[in-house]
Amino acid sequence: MKNTILKPALINAAVTALYIVAVASFLFYVPKTFGPGKTVLIPIFMLLLFVFSAAFTSLLVFGRPIVWYLDGKKKEALSLLGWTLGILMIITCIALCGLILRLAR
Repeated sequence: MKNTILKPALINAAVTALYIVAVASFLFYVPKTFGPGKTVLIPIFMLLLFVFSAAFTSLLVFGRPIVWYLDGKKKEALSLLGWTLGILMIITCIALCGLILRLAR
């Protein structure tokens, strides 16, 4: 049972992390590529991206656990949620360590 929960937890956490990396990279490189822009479309785009990101990452992290919970698999649902959040925390700690090492140079 643990293996059947660990695999989707790893996938959910990895896809969430990759999505965050993609959005952060986009936001970092767009001003460098196109230059700073002064238009009302920028805050509109940022708010739309924020809402989409919240919905998408919520779906990745909470989607399957909610379905499992409603199907009566309460223990498995909470375990999947715990594993997903735990793996995301490990990814966050690795990113923080990388940042600290980079800044220490």
